[in-house]
Formats: sequence, C-alpha cells, structure tokens
Amino acid sequence: MEHLKTFKDLLEYVYQTHAQHPALSFVGEPSITYKEFYDRVHEVEAMLSKAGIEKGERVAILSESKPHWSIAFFAITAFGRVAVPILPDFHPNEVQHIIRHSQARAIFISSAQIAKIEDARLENLKQIIILDDFTPYQLESKAPIKEIIDRGSKEIGKLKQAASKLTQRGATEAMLPDDLASIIYTSGTTGHSKGVMLSHYNIISNAISILKVVEVSPADRLLSVLPLSHAYECTVGMVAPFIAGASIHYFDKPPTPRLLLNAFQTVRPTFMLIVPLIIEKIYKTKILPQLNKNWLLRGIQKVPALRKVIIKKAGQKLYETFGGQLRYMPIGGALLAPDVEKFLFEAEFPYAIGYGLTETSPIVAAMVKGNLKLRSTGRPIPGVQIKIHNPAPDTGEGEIWVKGPNVMKGYYRDPEKTAEVLTEDGWFRTGDLGVVDQDGFLFIKGRIKNVILGPSGENIYPEQIEAVLNEFECVAESLVYDDNGKITARVFLNYEEVDRKFGINHLSESQVREKVKELLETIRQQANERLSTFSRISRIIEQTEPFEKTPTQKTKRYLYVKG
Repeated sequence: MEHLKTFKDLLEYVYQTHAQHPALSFVGEPSITYKEFYDRVHEVEAMLSKAGIEKGERVAILSESKPHWSIAFFAITAFGRVAVPILPDFHPNEVQHIIRHSQARAIFISSAQIAKIEDARLENLKQIIILDDFTPYQLESKAPIKEIIDRGSKEIGKLKQAASKLTQRGATEAMLPDDLASIIYTSGTTGHSKGVMLSHYNIISNAISILKVVEVSPADRLLSVLPLSHAYECTVGMVAPFIAGASIHYFDKPPTPRLLLNAFQTVRPTFMLIVPLIIEKIYKTKILPQLNKNWLLRGIQKVPALRKVIIKKAGQKLYETFGGQLRYMPIGGALLAPDVEKFLFEAEFPYAIGYGLTETSPIVAAMVKGNLKLRSTGRPIPGVQIKIHNPAPDTGEGEIWVKGPNVMKGYYRDPEKTAEVLTEDGWFRTGDLGVVDQDGFLFIKGRIKNVILGPSGENIYPEQIEAVLNEFECVAESLVYDDNGKITARVFLNYEEVDRKFGINHLSESQVREKVKELLETIRQQANERLSTFSRISRIIEQTEPFEKTPTQKTKRYLYVKG
C-alpha cells in the first residue's frame, strides 16, 4: 500500500490487485467488479477529455451517494483534474456559489439535483453530465443529447475509450502526490463555507493509516448511509475500502427505517460508518424503552452482575438488527452521547470512535474494540501527530494542533483564512479544545468558539451540558449557550415519549403548555444536580422544531446563538 501516492496509482492498483472482486452496487443488485469499475472510469474520463476539460481544472459532483459517484470521482482525480464534491443537502444558492467560486468547468449531477442549477447563470461550465446514466445534458433544452453509458449496461463506448487513451497520457503526465485532488466545501456549525484543498496524498495517506488501525479485506461488505461528498465517507467509506478490495453497497432511494432494516439483512454489512445521531436515535427509541419497560427490569439493572447480562442481551439484539456480521461500526462527525457509548461499551458492540476534520482528510485519531477508553476519541492514527497547544496548568486542556501528511494544502482562494489555521512549520490549528491523558488518549472538550466563561473565569463547555440533557428520555436534542451571563438551554423534546408519560394528546392546549413547562423545569433541576455549580442552567426554552444540522448531523449553532 505504501507505494500508493495518487489516485492514478490507486486506480491501477485496484485493477491489478482486485480485478475480479465485487466493488460497487445498489443494495440487492449485482455488483460491478473492480475491473468493470476500471473500464467505466476510463469511459467516463473520455467524456471529459472530449469536452476539453484539462488537467488541473475543477469538476463538480452534486449527487446522492451511489456507485456512479465513485466512478465520476476517479474519472476526475485519476487523470489530473480536481474533484469538487457538493453536498446534496446544500441550498441552490450555495450550490451555485460553490460552482462559481471553484471555477468548475464541468459537473456530474444527479437528476434529483438538476433543478438546483437549471435557472442559474453558470457560464464557466463547459459540460453538464447526468450522473444517473452518464448522459450529457443541455440546460437550454433541458434534455439529454446523447447516451453514453446506461446503468448496468455491458461494455460500451469503445470509440470514446480509444479517444481516452490518446488524451490520458497528457492528462496524467507528471502527476505528483502533492497535486490538488479535491476541494471540499464545508458547511460547518459557524455558517461559513470554506473550500478545503486536499492533495492526492492527503487523502490516500489518511486511508492507508486507517487501514493500519482497522483491518479490511475483499471479504468485507460496507453499507453506505452517509454522503460521499463529505470527507468522512469519501476517505473512510470509499478510498480505504477500495485499497482493501472490499465491496460497497448504496441505496437507490432515501433510506427510510424500513429500507434500512431490509438492507441490513440483505447486505449483512461487516463495516458501516455512521454519525452519532443515528445510533443515539436507535438507542432512545428502541433500546432504552425495553430496558426501562417495567420496575423489575429497572431494579435488576442496579445489580452489576445482572445488569451485565441484560445489557449484553440487548447488545446482541442490536447486533442482529444490523445483520449479525458487523466487525466495525466507526462513529464520527460529532461527540457520541455518554449514555449511548456506555451501553455500546458494556454490550461489547463492535463500535469504533474517531476524531477528525475535513481539513485533515479527515481522520486524526481513532480507537477500536479491544483498545477503548470511554469518552476518548482514541490515539493519533499512524503518521499523524497531535499536540495540545498552551495547555492549562491545572487541567492540561488546550487547543488541539495536528501535523501529518493528511493536513490540507489550505483554503481555496482564501490565503488569509489559511494563514489563520496553518502555522509556518506545518501545524493545523483545529479550533477544538482537548486533553491527552498519560496513555496518549485524546479527549475532546468542545469548540473554542463555544466555550462560556464562568463567573470566576471557569471554562464551561456547552457540549458537556448538552450531553447531560440529552440523557433524559424526554429530550431528543439540546443546545446550550450564554444569554447575557446566564446559561440557557434550548431543548427539542421527544414528543412520543412525552405523550407516553403524560398523555398530552388528550389534553387541552393550555394543559399541554403547563405540562411542558413543568417537565422542562424538572429536567433543569435534575440536570443541575449533576452539574458543577458554575455550569448550572438558568433556564430551559422549548425548541419546537428539530435543530438544523450539518451533513454530519451537528447542530448549526450560529442559527440559534447570536453574537
């Protein structure tokens, strides 16, 4: 693996090493092999060459995750062009801004996303290709002009393939590991979308390091539920499995709970990436009610030996729900709720925890079964360094700085913001506060921008207060902030649980308001019993709609916290 430096290297490697192994498919459909993948990448690359898209030019991808996404990504990057993945949840205005700002010359776009650019003035685009079947598209006529590759078709486009062979030599000439491979526009919790520039070796080195922590082979099956346009799914859920020769399975429609359950039994995944919100929801809606369904079960769990038996049994049921063959379930993108992690740990469920950022391609630290420490995000992965900058003398807490081959080249067309986060000697300032214990395990405390200063100068971490609130059965999610010197929480309730407890559907509007008010006050008082004096909540406000989220399901705090 160590000889892999560029996406061209990787494309040739999968062809030479994994040619006959299954590579990509929709759930329940036949897979294409790595050889078929290799051939289709060349066919699609020919389209870009014919359209005059040259080495170094940007090509956007706007689509839901599917096998076609990976084909497009490699057709772009393995031949010297730069991929610009765009998250399918982005608003049309943001999509159009990214296309303009990145100066994209072409775009692969799914039919479900085409409306986002139909009426836009995007003069820089030379070619628009419908990703569903790789047909060129004309915005003026709003109709395909020529079919190139039909989904599931046999080998076609031989003339295009021949044309590609003539042009790809020039396209790949002098491709270097440090060449730009992708620009990923983040949609963070602060509301400022930045174009993160990642080189070929940024991404590939990160995938190789991950495979030194997590063993993956051609026998593994990955079920993809997160957007490939996010660095987490792209590197850990696509590039790393490709290096290992594993197969990846995608949904051909938005995965409802029923479709998910069916897919678990159809694919029987051995590997699956998720964000905390997914497993937290399963825990709160499926597992916790069963553990607390009667006084006897609640009482038994107070006896350690009996609790262990019950938790392991619940964990086995969860394991079987996921198909019964999971070896790794990496959970990343945000902090996992403490009570959920405790359950997974006690149940000996094969979860893994990671920490990373788009700017680090993305993984910085990770830990897997057999090497777990509760509330930690693990040790740095091979080749990556972490240091705590200016640690506090009493707590050891400080800003997490990262150095390694995975650290980005900078922000696209934004040298000022780049200079703010990259030091001259190559360290990346993450903006996260953390501490490293004596065993080298990293613990995340929160974002520097979110920290609240207590009455005597104490650091108060909203994320830690939110973790306490979110453990209440009636709380679906929460957000904590400073409001004129008072710690305030907005809480979105689990109304299904509230109705189960209080029968609010049978009450008048005024009675419901009174019950909710009493409930919020009870939650505030009980939460404060578990918090330090300086961290106690002054008031709780009901959030009547779910909080708006980033693609990794972190709350967009800037929409709710002013200043």
